[in-house]
Amino acid sequence: MSSRLPAPLFLAARYLKPKRTFLAVITLISVLGVTLGITVLILVMSVMTGFERELQRKVIGFDAHLLVTNNGLIDQWKDLVGRAEKTPRVVAAAPFVQGPVIVEFNHQRLAPKIRGIEPKLEQKVSDLSKFIIAGKLDLAGDSTVIGSELARTLGVQVGDVITIYSPGNLGQVLEQLDRLKGKSSQGKSSKGDVESLRQLVLPTQLTVTGIFESGRYLYDSEFLLVPLHIGQELYGLGGSIHGISVRTTDPNSAAEIREELRKNIPEELSCVSWMDLNKQLFDAIAMERHVMFFLLMFIILVAAFGIMNTLITVTVQKTREIGVLKALGARTWQIVSVFVVQGMVVGIIGVVSGLILGMSLIRWRNEVSQWLASVLGVEIFPRSIYQFNEIPAEVVPTDVALICVSAFVICSLAALIPAWIASRLDPVKALRCE
Repeated sequence: MSSRLPAPLFLAARYLKPKRTFLAVITLISVLGVTLGITVLILVMSVMTGFERELQRKVIGFDAHLLVTNNGLIDQWKDLVGRAEKTPRVVAAAPFVQGPVIVEFNHQRLAPKIRGIEPKLEQKVSDLSKFIIAGKLDLAGDSTVIGSELARTLGVQVGDVITIYSPGNLGQVLEQLDRLKGKSSQGKSSKGDVESLRQLVLPTQLTVTGIFESGRYLYDSEFLLVPLHIGQELYGLGGSIHGISVRTTDPNSAAEIREELRKNIPEELSCVSWMDLNKQLFDAIAMERHVMFFLLMFIILVAAFGIMNTLITVTVQKTREIGVLKALGARTWQIVSVFVVQGMVVGIIGVVSGLILGMSLIRWRNEVSQWLASVLGVEIFPRSIYQFNEIPAEVVPTDVALICVSAFVICSLAALIPAWIASRLDPVKALRCE
């Protein structure tokens, strides 16, 4: 059967037959190098792509697609919500109040942020109910829904009552303190002045009705959801708000819809998309993915040097045979093709085996991670850091094709130098070679 093969392919297959020689070991190492490079590249690129896509889904699921804000406060927000909802491709809009507060529970104090919302309107913008892991999304009366990491740090459970101090009236508190200080120096301070100061710093007590987990540590550790009127009271806003969150029909088209929305809102208001707010994060992930691709490609380059070394050794060992071929009339391109085909065969074997191994590891990535954690005693993908229950992965066919084609081309090019050396041999000198 082999005799029917084209001469270059027949000779390449013969030279690549495993023998108990050092050359066969080098060939095997070269194939394993290509396999390892393909496997690692496919695995890393798929995991990083999956991480990025999953993070996008979490951001889009919890965040609004667009935020309308002002340097100061927004009055007459109901009219603005109506105008926003009339914008093409806008699904819903909801008001919010957001800012830092001081939270106290069991003598522990933290400084997270509150987000005052209208539950019915906010539910149309962000489906918050799907993030609830304990209790329910109930913001009726003096109640709050707290992030899971914040609840864990404070030791809060559903039904507990937490105390909130707002810095919204800090200026008034300082003015009152200065006034009391001046009166006390004159001996004119009274219980009424002390009582008015007490009213300014009087805390708000809220009952925890639910605990949410968005999957992002920033939100889960720093946010409390409260009714809109509570947020307005804590910051002394009256009927004003800090901004409006907007949901669109397509989050990927948020930048285009933003321009349409700007036509329906006052010029002094600014409008930013979820992509603008998270640009640095996703740019960093994209940069890391590109850097990892080029760094891991060096594994294949090392394997390519192994292929080159193997073929140069073959050239030296088969000098006499190459001389015979040239003496029998073999053309230069035929000699070159013998060595190029060897590089291509090694590349194909490495690419196919690496593709199979890489896809298998992606399929069983979580099981492999658990096994490594049990053997090494180190958690490979800590949930507390990455905020994912399992390792995300998404195979992009174009990425896999690029990896496989690049590896094959590199292996083929690695054979050109040995092929050029072989083609330059003088038949007379080659036949004299012992």
